[in-house]
Amino acid sequence: MRIPRPTKLWTRTVALAAAGTLTVGALAACDAGSATSAETDGSGTTTAEISATDNSGRSAQEVLSENLSSDETAALADETWDTADEVAVSLDGDTASASGDGVTVDGSTVTITQPGTYRLSGTLDDGQVVVDSSADGVVRLVLDGADVTSSTGAAVDVQDADQVSVVLADGSTNRLEDAAEYADTTSDNAADAALYSTADLAISGDGKLDVVGNANDGITGKDGLVIAGGTISVTAADDAIRGKDYLVVAGGTVSVDAGGDGLKSDADDDATAGYVALTGGDVTVKAASDGVQGFTDVAITDGTLAVTGSEEGIEAATIAVSGGDVDITSTDDGLNATVKEAEDDTATDDTATDDTATDDSASGTDDQQDQQGTAPEPPADGEMPADGQGQPPADGEMPQGGGGGGGGGMDAVQEGASLTITGGTLHVDAEGDGLDSNGVAVVSGGDVVVEGPTNGGNGALDSAGGTTVSGGTVLAVGSSGMAEGFADDSSQGWVALTADSTLEAGTEVAVVDADGSTVATITLTKTAQSVVYTGPEVTDGDTYTLTADGTEVGTATAGEAPAGGMGGGMGGGQPGQGTQDGSTDQSSSDTAAS
Repeated sequence: MRIPRPTKLWTRTVALAAAGTLTVGALAACDAGSATSAETDGSGTTTAEISATDNSGRSAQEVLSENLSSDETAALADETWDTADEVAVSLDGDTASASGDGVTVDGSTVTITQPGTYRLSGTLDDGQVVVDSSADGVVRLVLDGADVTSSTGAAVDVQDADQVSVVLADGSTNRLEDAAEYADTTSDNAADAALYSTADLAISGDGKLDVVGNANDGITGKDGLVIAGGTISVTAADDAIRGKDYLVVAGGTVSVDAGGDGLKSDADDDATAGYVALTGGDVTVKAASDGVQGFTDVAITDGTLAVTGSEEGIEAATIAVSGGDVDITSTDDGLNATVKEAEDDTATDDTATDDTATDDSASGTDDQQDQQGTAPEPPADGEMPADGQGQPPADGEMPQGGGGGGGGGMDAVQEGASLTITGGTLHVDAEGDGLDSNGVAVVSGGDVVVEGPTNGGNGALDSAGGTTVSGGTVLAVGSSGMAEGFADDSSQGWVALTADSTLEAGTEVAVVDADGSTVATITLTKTAQSVVYTGPEVTDGDTYTLTADGTEVGTATAGEAPAGGMGGGMGGGQPGQGTQDGSTDQSSSDTAAS
Protein backbone atom coordinates (compact mmCIF):
# COMPACT_ATOMS: atom_id res chain seq x y z
CA MET A 1 0.00 0.00 0.00
CA ARG A 2 1.08 3.58 -0.52
CA ILE A 3 1.66 5.80 2.51
CA PRO A 4 1.10 9.48 1.69
CA ARG A 5 2.22 12.49 3.68
CA PRO A 6 -1.01 13.93 5.09
CA THR A 7 -1.78 17.60 5.54
CA LYS A 8 -5.58 17.71 5.68
CA LEU A 9 -7.23 14.52 6.85
CA TRP A 10 -10.76 13.19 6.94
CA THR A 11 -11.63 11.59 10.27
CA ARG A 12 -14.74 9.65 11.09
CA THR A 13 -15.69 8.32 14.52
CA VAL A 14 -14.87 4.70 15.31
CA ALA A 15 -15.76 3.03 18.60
CA LEU A 16 -12.93 1.69 20.73
CA ALA A 17 -13.54 -0.81 23.47
CA ALA A 18 -12.13 -0.10 26.93
CA ALA A 19 -9.07 -2.21 26.23
CA GLY A 20 -8.40 -0.25 23.04
CA THR A 21 -9.52 -2.94 20.59
CA LEU A 22 -11.86 -1.96 17.76
CA THR A 23 -15.12 -3.89 17.89
CA VAL A 24 -15.93 -4.34 14.23
CA GLY A 25 -19.31 -5.98 14.69
CA ALA A 26 -20.59 -3.11 16.80
CA LEU A 27 -19.23 -0.57 14.35
CA ALA A 28 -20.78 -2.24 11.32
CA ALA A 29 -24.14 -2.53 13.00
CA CYS A 30 -24.32 0.97 14.47
CA ASP A 31 -25.98 3.98 12.95
CA ALA A 32 -23.93 6.30 10.76
CA GLY A 33 -21.66 8.38 12.97
CA SER A 34 -20.32 11.87 12.69
CA ALA A 35 -16.95 12.89 11.34
CA THR A 36 -14.87 15.89 10.43
CA SER A 37 -12.19 16.99 8.03
CA ALA A 38 -9.24 18.44 9.88
CA GLU A 39 -6.53 20.68 8.48
CA THR A 40 -3.06 20.90 9.91
CA ASP A 41 -1.38 24.26 9.46
CA GLY A 42 2.32 25.00 9.63
CA SER A 43 2.21 25.52 13.39
CA GLY A 44 0.73 22.10 14.01
CA THR A 45 -2.73 23.44 14.79
CA THR A 46 -5.63 21.33 13.54
CA THR A 47 -8.98 22.94 12.82
CA ALA A 48 -12.21 21.11 12.03
CA GLU A 49 -13.70 22.21 8.73
CA ILE A 50 -16.56 19.92 7.73
CA SER A 51 -18.58 17.01 9.04
CA ALA A 52 -19.08 13.70 7.27
CA THR A 53 -20.69 10.30 7.74
CA ASP A 54 -19.20 6.95 8.67
CA ASN A 55 -20.28 4.72 5.79
CA SER A 56 -19.07 1.31 6.98
CA GLY A 57 -21.62 -1.37 6.15
CA ARG A 58 -23.78 0.96 4.05
CA SER A 59 -24.78 0.11 0.50
CA ALA A 60 -23.69 2.24 -2.43
CA GLN A 61 -27.25 3.53 -2.75
CA GLU A 62 -27.27 4.61 0.89
CA VAL A 63 -23.93 6.33 0.52
CA LEU A 64 -25.09 8.27 -2.54
CA SER A 65 -28.35 9.28 -0.88
CA GLU A 66 -26.39 11.35 1.64
CA ASN A 67 -24.19 13.05 -0.96
CA LEU A 68 -24.53 16.21 -2.99
CA SER A 69 -27.26 15.44 -5.50
CA SER A 70 -26.41 15.05 -9.17
CA ASP A 71 -30.08 14.92 -10.20
CA GLU A 72 -30.27 18.38 -11.77
CA THR A 73 -27.19 17.76 -13.86
CA ALA A 74 -28.37 14.29 -14.86
CA ALA A 75 -31.73 15.74 -15.90
CA LEU A 76 -29.98 17.75 -18.62
CA ALA A 77 -29.44 14.52 -20.54
CA ASP A 78 -33.19 13.90 -20.71
CA GLU A 79 -34.21 17.36 -21.87
CA THR A 80 -35.69 17.84 -25.33
CA TRP A 81 -35.71 20.96 -27.50
CA ASP A 82 -37.19 22.31 -30.67
CA THR A 83 -34.66 21.87 -33.48
CA ALA A 84 -36.15 24.96 -35.14
CA ASP A 85 -34.64 27.01 -32.30
CA GLU A 86 -31.11 25.71 -32.89
CA VAL A 87 -28.29 27.97 -33.99
CA ALA A 88 -26.10 26.21 -36.56
CA VAL A 89 -22.37 26.84 -36.08
CA SER A 90 -20.26 25.83 -39.07
CA LEU A 91 -16.58 25.32 -38.35
CA ASP A 92 -14.36 25.86 -41.36
CA GLY A 93 -10.60 25.50 -40.97
CA ASP A 94 -9.45 28.75 -39.39
CA THR A 95 -12.84 30.46 -39.14
CA ALA A 96 -16.52 29.78 -38.51
CA SER A 97 -20.00 31.13 -39.12
CA ALA A 98 -23.31 31.04 -37.25
CA SER A 99 -26.92 31.10 -38.39
CA GLY A 100 -28.29 33.11 -35.47
CA ASP A 101 -27.70 35.16 -32.36
CA GLY A 102 -25.61 34.22 -29.35
CA VAL A 103 -22.41 33.53 -31.26
CA THR A 104 -19.40 35.71 -32.03
CA VAL A 105 -16.47 34.70 -34.20
CA ASP A 106 -13.01 36.19 -33.83
CA GLY A 107 -10.65 34.44 -36.21
CA SER A 108 -10.73 30.80 -35.17
CA THR A 109 -12.29 31.46 -31.76
CA VAL A 110 -16.01 30.82 -31.54
CA THR A 111 -17.66 32.31 -28.45
CA ILE A 112 -21.17 31.43 -27.31
CA THR A 113 -22.58 34.26 -25.23
CA GLN A 114 -26.07 33.24 -24.14
CA PRO A 115 -28.19 30.19 -23.27
CA GLY A 116 -29.60 28.22 -26.17
CA THR A 117 -28.99 25.22 -28.39
CA TYR A 118 -26.03 25.33 -30.76
CA ARG A 119 -25.30 22.61 -33.31
CA LEU A 120 -21.60 22.48 -34.16
CA SER A 121 -20.28 20.78 -37.28
CA GLY A 122 -17.12 20.96 -39.33
CA THR A 123 -13.47 21.39 -38.39
CA LEU A 124 -11.40 24.01 -36.60
CA ASP A 125 -7.78 23.23 -37.42
CA ASP A 126 -6.43 25.53 -34.71
CA GLY A 127 -9.12 27.23 -32.69
CA GLN A 128 -11.44 27.11 -29.72
CA VAL A 129 -15.09 26.98 -28.82
CA VAL A 130 -15.57 29.22 -25.78
CA VAL A 131 -18.74 29.49 -23.70
CA ASP A 132 -19.08 32.81 -21.85
CA SER A 133 -22.72 33.09 -20.85
CA SER A 134 -23.59 34.95 -17.65
CA ALA A 135 -27.37 34.55 -17.98
CA ASP A 136 -29.39 31.82 -16.29
CA GLY A 137 -30.25 28.91 -18.55
CA VAL A 138 -28.73 25.92 -20.26
CA VAL A 139 -26.11 26.20 -22.97
CA ARG A 140 -26.58 23.09 -25.10
CA LEU A 141 -23.78 22.13 -27.50
CA VAL A 142 -24.88 19.53 -30.03
CA LEU A 143 -21.73 18.07 -31.53
CA ASP A 144 -22.63 16.82 -34.99
CA GLY A 145 -19.39 15.96 -36.76
CA ALA A 146 -17.36 18.59 -34.88
CA ASP A 147 -13.56 18.42 -34.85
CA VAL A 148 -11.73 21.07 -32.82
CA THR A 149 -7.98 21.27 -32.24
CA SER A 150 -6.27 24.04 -30.28
CA SER A 151 -2.60 24.99 -30.06
CA THR A 152 -3.16 27.48 -27.21
CA GLY A 153 -5.53 25.85 -24.72
CA ALA A 154 -8.72 23.83 -24.40
CA ALA A 155 -10.68 22.81 -27.47
CA VAL A 156 -13.95 23.58 -25.65
CA ASP A 157 -13.60 26.06 -22.80
CA VAL A 158 -16.70 26.82 -20.71
CA GLN A 159 -15.61 29.91 -18.83
CA ASP A 160 -19.05 30.92 -17.58
CA ALA A 161 -22.50 29.33 -17.77
CA ASP A 162 -25.40 28.29 -15.60
CA GLN A 163 -25.47 24.69 -16.87
CA VAL A 164 -23.95 23.02 -19.91
CA SER A 165 -25.21 20.03 -21.86
CA VAL A 166 -23.01 18.40 -24.50
CA VAL A 167 -25.09 16.20 -26.79
CA LEU A 168 -23.42 13.79 -29.21
CA ALA A 169 -25.70 13.72 -32.25
CA ASP A 170 -26.91 10.30 -33.37
CA GLY A 171 -24.44 8.68 -35.75
CA SER A 172 -21.91 11.51 -35.46
CA THR A 173 -18.17 11.26 -34.84
CA ASN A 174 -16.57 14.15 -32.96
CA ARG A 175 -13.08 14.97 -31.80
CA LEU A 176 -11.55 17.45 -29.34
CA GLU A 177 -7.81 17.96 -28.84
CA ASP A 178 -6.07 20.57 -26.73
CA ALA A 179 -2.61 22.17 -26.75
CA ALA A 180 0.47 20.55 -25.27
CA GLU A 181 1.16 23.86 -23.49
CA TYR A 182 -1.54 26.35 -22.50
CA ALA A 183 -1.13 30.08 -23.04
CA ASP A 184 -3.04 30.78 -19.79
CA THR A 185 -2.27 28.72 -16.72
CA THR A 186 -2.51 31.36 -14.00
CA SER A 187 -5.86 33.15 -14.22
CA ASP A 188 -8.84 32.14 -12.09
CA ASN A 189 -10.52 29.04 -13.54
CA ALA A 190 -7.89 28.70 -16.24
CA ALA A 191 -8.73 25.65 -18.33
CA ASP A 192 -6.68 22.48 -17.92
CA ALA A 193 -8.54 19.97 -20.09
CA ALA A 194 -9.46 19.50 -23.73
CA LEU A 195 -13.14 19.70 -22.72
CA TYR A 196 -13.33 22.03 -19.74
CA SER A 197 -16.30 23.47 -17.89
CA THR A 198 -16.63 25.72 -14.85
CA ALA A 199 -20.36 24.85 -14.75
CA ASP A 200 -22.23 21.61 -14.11
CA LEU A 201 -21.77 19.51 -17.25
CA ALA A 202 -23.75 16.61 -18.70
CA ILE A 203 -22.65 14.53 -21.70
CA SER A 204 -25.28 12.47 -23.51
CA GLY A 205 -26.43 11.24 -26.92
CA ASP A 206 -25.71 8.32 -29.20
CA GLY A 207 -22.75 9.69 -31.13
CA LYS A 208 -19.00 9.25 -30.67
CA LEU A 209 -16.52 11.58 -29.00
CA ASP A 210 -12.75 11.23 -29.03
CA VAL A 211 -10.88 13.48 -26.60
CA VAL A 212 -7.12 14.01 -26.48
CA GLY A 213 -5.71 15.89 -23.48
CA ASN A 214 -2.10 16.67 -24.34
CA ALA A 215 -1.33 19.01 -21.44
CA ASN A 216 -3.27 17.70 -18.46
CA ASP A 217 -6.78 16.26 -18.30
CA GLY A 218 -9.10 15.04 -20.99
CA ILE A 219 -12.51 16.11 -19.64
CA THR A 220 -12.89 18.27 -16.54
CA GLY A 221 -15.98 19.64 -14.83
CA LYS A 222 -15.11 22.11 -12.09
CA ASP A 223 -18.54 21.49 -10.54
CA GLY A 224 -20.43 18.28 -11.25
CA LEU A 225 -20.03 16.02 -14.28
CA VAL A 226 -22.52 13.39 -15.45
CA ILE A 227 -21.96 11.05 -18.40
CA ALA A 228 -25.28 9.60 -19.52
CA GLY A 229 -24.61 8.36 -23.05
CA GLY A 230 -22.39 8.26 -26.10
CA THR A 231 -19.31 6.32 -27.04
CA ILE A 232 -16.51 8.31 -25.43
CA SER A 233 -12.77 7.70 -25.74
CA VAL A 234 -10.32 9.80 -23.73
CA THR A 235 -6.52 9.85 -23.84
CA ALA A 236 -4.90 12.23 -21.35
CA ALA A 237 -1.46 13.18 -20.11
CA ASP A 238 -2.84 13.33 -16.58
CA ASP A 239 -6.38 12.50 -15.41
CA ALA A 240 -8.75 11.30 -18.10
CA ILE A 241 -12.15 12.38 -16.72
CA ARG A 242 -12.52 14.54 -13.63
CA GLY A 243 -15.58 16.03 -11.96
CA LYS A 244 -14.62 18.11 -8.96
CA ASP A 245 -17.86 17.93 -6.97
CA TYR A 246 -18.89 14.59 -8.44
CA LEU A 247 -18.36 12.34 -11.42
CA VAL A 248 -21.33 10.12 -12.26
CA VAL A 249 -21.32 7.61 -15.10
CA ALA A 250 -24.92 6.60 -15.72
CA GLY A 251 -24.75 5.31 -19.29
CA GLY A 252 -22.79 5.14 -22.50
CA THR A 253 -19.55 3.39 -23.35
CA VAL A 254 -16.46 5.06 -21.92
CA SER A 255 -12.83 4.07 -22.44
CA VAL A 256 -9.90 6.02 -21.05
CA ASP A 257 -6.11 5.89 -21.15
CA ALA A 258 -4.63 8.19 -18.52
CA GLY A 259 -1.14 9.23 -17.52
CA GLY A 260 -2.61 9.98 -14.08
CA ASP A 261 -5.94 8.78 -12.71
CA GLY A 262 -8.67 7.38 -14.94
CA LEU A 263 -11.91 8.62 -13.32
CA LYS A 264 -11.59 11.14 -10.52
CA SER A 265 -13.46 13.48 -8.19
CA ASP A 266 -11.34 15.60 -5.89
CA ALA A 267 -13.43 18.16 -3.98
CA ASP A 268 -11.92 18.19 -0.49
CA ASP A 269 -13.95 20.96 1.17
CA ASP A 270 -17.39 19.33 1.32
CA ALA A 271 -18.13 16.00 2.96
CA THR A 272 -20.98 15.36 0.51
CA ALA A 273 -18.90 16.05 -2.60
CA GLY A 274 -15.73 14.59 -4.08
CA TYR A 275 -17.35 11.31 -5.07
CA VAL A 276 -17.40 9.02 -8.11
CA ALA A 277 -20.53 6.99 -8.85
CA LEU A 278 -21.04 4.28 -11.45
CA THR A 279 -24.77 3.71 -11.87
CA GLY A 280 -24.75 2.36 -15.44
CA GLY A 281 -22.79 2.25 -18.66
CA ASP A 282 -19.70 0.33 -19.68
CA VAL A 283 -16.38 1.77 -18.54
CA THR A 284 -12.85 0.61 -19.40
CA VAL A 285 -9.89 2.27 -17.71
CA LYS A 286 -6.15 2.08 -18.21
CA ALA A 287 -4.30 4.42 -15.86
CA ALA A 288 -0.75 5.01 -14.72
CA SER A 289 -2.04 5.90 -11.25
CA ASP A 290 -5.48 5.08 -9.81
CA GLY A 291 -8.15 3.61 -12.04
CA VAL A 292 -10.96 5.31 -10.13
CA GLN A 293 -10.32 7.78 -7.34
CA GLY A 294 -12.78 9.65 -5.14
CA PHE A 295 -11.68 11.98 -2.39
CA THR A 296 -14.68 10.90 -0.32
CA ASP A 297 -16.52 8.01 -1.95
CA VAL A 298 -16.57 5.60 -4.84
CA ALA A 299 -20.01 4.00 -5.11
CA ILE A 300 -21.02 1.38 -7.69
CA THR A 301 -24.66 0.36 -8.12
CA ASP A 302 -24.77 -0.91 -11.71
CA GLY A 303 -22.93 -0.99 -15.02
CA THR A 304 -19.59 -2.56 -15.84
CA LEU A 305 -16.15 -1.33 -14.86
CA ALA A 306 -12.96 -2.89 -16.21
CA VAL A 307 -9.71 -1.41 -14.94
CA THR A 308 -7.28 -3.15 -17.26
CA GLY A 309 -4.17 -1.51 -15.82
CA SER A 310 -3.54 0.73 -12.82
CA GLU A 311 -1.37 1.33 -9.81
CA GLU A 312 -4.36 1.12 -7.47
CA GLY A 313 -7.65 0.06 -9.01
CA ILE A 314 -10.17 1.96 -6.87
CA GLU A 315 -9.25 4.34 -4.08
CA ALA A 316 -11.43 6.47 -1.78
CA ALA A 317 -12.20 6.94 1.90
CA THR A 318 -15.45 5.02 1.33
CA ILE A 319 -15.70 2.29 -1.29
CA ALA A 320 -19.15 0.75 -1.65
CA VAL A 321 -19.99 -1.91 -4.26
CA SER A 322 -23.64 -2.93 -4.44
CA GLY A 323 -24.14 -3.98 -8.05
CA GLY A 324 -22.64 -4.13 -11.49
CA ASP A 325 -19.68 -6.11 -12.76
CA VAL A 326 -16.24 -4.89 -11.69
CA ASP A 327 -12.89 -6.27 -12.88
CA ILE A 328 -9.69 -4.73 -11.49
CA THR A 329 -6.05 -5.24 -12.46
CA SER A 330 -3.47 -3.33 -10.41
CA THR A 331 0.23 -3.30 -9.67
CA ASP A 332 -0.53 -2.19 -6.11
CA ASP A 333 -3.80 -2.51 -4.17
CA GLY A 334 -6.92 -3.56 -6.05
CA LEU A 335 -9.42 -1.70 -3.85
CA ASN A 336 -7.95 0.65 -1.26
CA ALA A 337 -10.19 2.35 1.28
CA THR A 338 -8.06 5.10 2.74
CA VAL A 339 -8.51 8.63 4.01
CA LYS A 340 -6.48 10.82 1.69
CA GLU A 341 -4.83 14.16 2.25
CA ALA A 342 -6.23 17.28 0.68
CA GLU A 343 -4.05 19.15 -1.76
CA ASP A 344 -2.27 21.96 0.03
CA ASP A 345 0.27 23.95 -1.94
CA THR A 346 1.57 25.58 1.24
CA ALA A 347 2.28 22.31 3.01
CA THR A 348 5.86 21.51 3.93
CA ASP A 349 7.48 18.24 4.82
CA ASP A 350 7.53 19.13 8.51
CA THR A 351 3.74 18.86 8.65
CA ALA A 352 4.18 15.11 8.59
CA THR A 353 5.73 15.31 12.05
CA ASP A 354 2.79 17.12 13.63
CA ASP A 355 1.17 15.21 16.47
CA THR A 356 -2.15 15.57 14.68
CA ALA A 357 -0.91 14.19 11.36
CA THR A 358 -0.93 10.51 10.52
CA ASP A 359 0.23 8.27 7.73
CA ASP A 360 -1.93 6.18 5.43
CA SER A 361 -2.17 3.44 8.01
CA ALA A 362 -3.05 5.42 11.13
CA SER A 363 -5.15 8.36 12.20
CA GLY A 364 -5.70 7.49 15.82
CA THR A 365 -6.23 9.77 18.80
CA ASP A 366 -3.61 10.63 21.40
CA ASP A 367 -5.12 7.93 23.62
CA GLN A 368 -4.57 5.37 20.90
CA GLN A 369 -0.98 6.49 20.53
CA ASP A 370 -0.48 6.06 24.26
CA GLN A 371 -1.81 2.52 24.04
CA GLN A 372 0.05 1.56 20.91
CA GLY A 373 3.41 3.22 21.28
CA THR A 374 5.37 5.04 18.61
CA ALA A 375 4.83 3.95 15.02
CA PRO A 376 7.89 2.51 13.27
CA GLU A 377 9.11 3.56 9.87
CA PRO A 378 6.86 1.92 7.28
CA PRO A 379 8.36 -0.73 4.99
CA ALA A 380 8.99 0.00 1.36
CA ASP A 381 5.98 -0.67 -0.83
CA GLY A 382 5.59 -4.37 -1.42
CA GLU A 383 8.10 -5.37 1.30
CA MET A 384 7.31 -7.44 4.39
CA PRO A 385 7.12 -5.43 7.64
CA ALA A 386 10.06 -6.26 9.86
CA ASP A 387 9.79 -8.10 13.17
CA GLY A 388 11.13 -6.77 16.47
CA GLN A 389 14.69 -7.53 15.38
CA GLY A 390 14.27 -5.71 12.08
CA GLN A 391 14.10 -8.89 9.98
CA PRO A 392 11.16 -9.69 7.71
CA PRO A 393 9.63 -13.12 8.35
CA ALA A 394 9.82 -15.75 5.65
CA ASP A 395 6.66 -16.36 3.63
CA GLY A 396 4.44 -18.66 5.64
CA GLU A 397 5.85 -17.63 9.04
CA MET A 398 4.06 -15.44 11.60
CA PRO A 399 5.59 -11.98 12.08
CA GLN A 400 6.41 -11.19 15.71
CA GLY A 401 3.55 -9.26 17.30
CA GLY A 402 1.05 -10.31 14.61
CA GLY A 403 -1.72 -12.80 14.32
CA GLY A 404 -4.91 -13.47 16.14
CA GLY A 405 -7.36 -10.61 16.12
CA GLY A 406 -5.15 -8.22 14.24
CA GLY A 407 -7.13 -7.83 11.05
CA GLY A 408 -4.57 -6.01 8.94
CA GLY A 409 -2.27 -6.65 11.84
CA MET A 410 0.49 -4.13 11.32
CA ASP A 411 -1.59 -0.95 11.12
CA ALA A 412 -3.76 1.09 13.43
CA VAL A 413 -7.36 1.54 12.32
CA GLN A 414 -7.82 4.64 10.19
CA GLU A 415 -10.95 6.51 11.13
CA GLY A 416 -13.34 7.11 8.23
CA ALA A 417 -11.96 4.46 5.89
CA SER A 418 -14.38 1.68 4.94
CA LEU A 419 -14.85 -0.91 2.21
CA THR A 420 -18.33 -2.39 1.87
CA ILE A 421 -19.58 -4.98 -0.62
CA THR A 422 -23.31 -5.71 -0.63
CA GLY A 423 -23.86 -6.98 -4.17
CA GLY A 424 -22.58 -7.25 -7.72
CA THR A 425 -19.62 -9.23 -8.99
CA LEU A 426 -16.04 -8.23 -8.33
CA HIS A 427 -12.81 -9.71 -9.66
CA VAL A 428 -9.45 -8.35 -8.52
CA ASP A 429 -5.98 -9.22 -9.81
CA ALA A 430 -3.55 -7.29 -7.62
CA GLU A 431 0.17 -7.36 -6.94
CA GLY A 432 -0.38 -5.37 -3.76
CA ASP A 433 -3.24 -6.08 -1.38
CA GLY A 434 -6.39 -7.29 -3.11
CA LEU A 435 -9.09 -5.80 -0.88
CA ASP A 436 -7.44 -3.25 1.39
CA SER A 437 -9.15 -1.12 4.00
CA ASN A 438 -7.13 1.06 6.33
CA GLY A 439 -10.30 1.19 8.40
CA VAL A 440 -12.89 -1.58 8.39
CA ALA A 441 -14.40 -3.85 5.73
CA VAL A 442 -17.88 -5.38 5.52
CA VAL A 443 -19.16 -8.02 3.08
CA SER A 444 -22.88 -8.80 3.11
CA GLY A 445 -23.49 -9.84 -0.50
CA GLY A 446 -22.07 -10.14 -3.97
CA ASP A 447 -19.60 -12.56 -5.50
CA VAL A 448 -15.93 -11.70 -5.10
CA VAL A 449 -12.79 -13.35 -6.46
CA VAL A 450 -9.40 -11.96 -5.46
CA GLU A 451 -6.20 -13.09 -7.11
CA GLY A 452 -3.78 -11.51 -4.71
CA PRO A 453 -0.05 -10.89 -4.46
CA THR A 454 2.77 -13.34 -4.98
CA ASN A 455 5.09 -11.58 -2.53
CA GLY A 456 4.84 -12.13 1.22
CA GLY A 457 4.56 -8.44 2.07
CA ASN A 458 0.95 -8.08 0.93
CA GLY A 459 -2.24 -10.07 1.26
CA ALA A 460 -5.28 -10.89 -0.80
CA LEU A 461 -7.33 -9.48 2.10
CA ASP A 462 -6.03 -6.68 4.31
CA SER A 463 -8.22 -4.72 6.71
CA ALA A 464 -6.72 -2.85 9.64
CA GLY A 465 -10.01 -3.12 11.53
CA GLY A 466 -10.93 -6.58 10.31
CA THR A 467 -13.45 -7.77 7.72
CA THR A 468 -16.92 -8.81 8.85
CA VAL A 469 -18.85 -11.15 6.54
CA SER A 470 -22.57 -11.91 6.72
CA GLY A 471 -23.41 -12.90 3.14
CA GLY A 472 -22.18 -13.30 -0.42
CA THR A 473 -19.12 -15.26 -1.48
CA VAL A 474 -15.44 -14.36 -1.36
CA LEU A 475 -12.64 -16.51 -2.75
CA ALA A 476 -9.23 -14.97 -2.13
CA VAL A 477 -5.92 -16.56 -3.13
CA GLY A 478 -2.40 -15.25 -2.75
CA SER A 479 0.81 -15.45 -0.77
CA SER A 480 0.62 -16.69 2.80
CA GLY A 481 2.96 -14.32 4.64
CA MET A 482 0.26 -11.71 5.31
CA ALA A 483 -2.79 -13.91 4.75
CA GLU A 484 -5.89 -12.75 6.59
CA GLY A 485 -9.26 -14.31 7.28
CA PHE A 486 -12.50 -12.73 8.49
CA ALA A 487 -13.56 -11.28 11.83
CA ASP A 488 -14.58 -13.61 14.66
CA ASP A 489 -17.99 -11.99 14.94
CA SER A 490 -18.86 -12.72 11.31
CA SER A 491 -22.28 -14.39 11.00
CA GLN A 492 -21.28 -16.35 7.88
CA GLY A 493 -18.79 -19.18 8.00
CA TRP A 494 -15.33 -18.90 6.45
CA VAL A 495 -12.24 -21.01 6.11
CA ALA A 496 -8.59 -20.07 5.60
CA LEU A 497 -6.31 -22.75 4.19
CA THR A 498 -2.57 -22.74 3.61
CA ALA A 499 -0.92 -25.13 1.16
CA ASP A 500 2.14 -27.05 2.35
CA SER A 501 4.15 -25.43 -0.46
CA THR A 502 3.75 -22.73 -3.07
CA LEU A 503 1.31 -23.67 -5.83
CA GLU A 504 2.21 -22.79 -9.39
CA ALA A 505 0.17 -20.96 -12.01
CA GLY A 506 -2.13 -23.29 -13.88
CA THR A 507 -2.92 -25.39 -10.80
CA GLU A 508 -6.60 -26.16 -10.23
CA VAL A 509 -7.24 -25.42 -6.59
CA ALA A 510 -10.36 -26.57 -4.74
CA VAL A 511 -11.83 -26.21 -1.27
CA VAL A 512 -13.52 -29.48 -0.30
CA ASP A 513 -15.80 -30.13 2.69
CA ALA A 514 -15.83 -33.17 4.96
CA ASP A 515 -18.33 -34.95 2.69
CA GLY A 516 -16.04 -34.61 -0.30
CA SER A 517 -18.11 -31.90 -1.98
CA THR A 518 -16.28 -29.02 -3.65
CA VAL A 519 -17.44 -25.68 -2.28
CA ALA A 520 -15.06 -23.46 -4.28
CA THR A 521 -12.55 -23.85 -7.07
CA ILE A 522 -10.19 -21.70 -9.10
CA THR A 523 -7.42 -22.23 -11.63
CA LEU A 524 -4.45 -20.15 -10.53
CA THR A 525 -3.10 -17.54 -12.93
CA LYS A 526 -0.03 -16.97 -10.72
CA THR A 527 1.64 -18.58 -7.73
CA ALA A 528 -0.25 -18.78 -4.44
CA GLN A 529 -0.12 -20.55 -1.10
CA SER A 530 -3.10 -19.14 0.81
CA VAL A 531 -6.78 -19.73 -0.02
CA VAL A 532 -9.55 -18.03 1.95
CA TYR A 533 -13.21 -18.72 1.22
CA THR A 534 -16.53 -17.65 2.64
CA GLY A 535 -19.97 -18.68 1.43
CA PRO A 536 -23.31 -19.81 2.82
CA GLU A 537 -22.22 -23.45 2.63
CA VAL A 538 -19.27 -23.01 5.03
CA THR A 539 -19.92 -24.10 8.63
CA ASP A 540 -17.76 -22.85 11.49
CA GLY A 541 -15.88 -25.64 13.23
CA ASP A 542 -16.01 -28.04 10.28
CA THR A 543 -12.81 -29.27 8.66
CA TYR A 544 -12.08 -28.37 5.04
CA THR A 545 -9.41 -29.68 2.69
CA LEU A 546 -7.39 -27.81 0.12
CA THR A 547 -6.57 -29.75 -3.03
CA ALA A 548 -4.25 -28.93 -5.92
CA ASP A 549 -5.03 -30.80 -9.12
CA GLY A 550 -6.91 -33.32 -6.98
CA THR A 551 -4.14 -33.88 -4.42
CA GLU A 552 -4.56 -32.83 -0.78
CA VAL A 553 -2.14 -30.04 0.15
CA GLY A 554 -3.66 -28.67 3.34
CA THR A 555 -6.53 -28.74 5.84
CA ALA A 556 -8.08 -26.17 8.15
CA THR A 557 -10.94 -25.69 10.56
CA ALA A 558 -13.50 -23.11 9.51
CA GLY A 559 -13.36 -19.96 11.61
CA GLU A 560 -9.70 -20.29 12.59
CA ALA A 561 -7.02 -17.81 11.54
CA PRO A 562 -4.85 -18.81 8.58
CA ALA A 563 -1.62 -20.57 9.48
CA GLY A 564 1.37 -18.30 9.04
CA GLY A 565 -0.75 -15.24 8.24
CA MET A 566 -2.14 -12.22 10.02
CA GLY A 567 -5.38 -13.80 11.18
CA GLY A 568 -8.92 -12.54 11.00
CA GLY A 569 -9.80 -12.45 14.63
CA MET A 570 -12.10 -9.92 16.26
CA GLY A 571 -11.24 -7.15 13.83
CA GLY A 572 -9.03 -5.14 16.17
CA GLY A 573 -6.75 -2.62 14.60
CA GLN A 574 -3.74 -3.52 16.71
CA PRO A 575 -1.33 -6.36 15.92
CA GLY A 576 -2.04 -8.78 18.75
CA GLN A 577 -0.66 -7.12 21.86
CA GLY A 578 2.51 -5.98 20.15
CA THR A 579 3.42 -2.31 20.17
CA GLN A 580 4.13 -0.23 17.13
CA ASP A 581 7.71 0.38 18.17
CA GLY A 582 8.46 -3.23 17.32
CA SER A 583 8.34 -4.63 20.88
CA THR A 584 6.15 -7.68 21.41
CA ASP A 585 4.18 -9.33 24.16
CA GLN A 586 5.42 -12.83 23.34
CA SER A 587 2.69 -14.58 25.30
CA SER A 588 -0.05 -13.03 23.21
CA SER A 589 1.87 -13.77 20.03
CA ASP A 590 2.19 -17.40 21.07
CA THR A 591 -1.52 -17.53 21.78
CA ALA A 592 -2.37 -16.05 18.42
CA ALA A 593 -0.13 -18.48 16.61
CA SER A 594 -1.41 -21.55 18.42
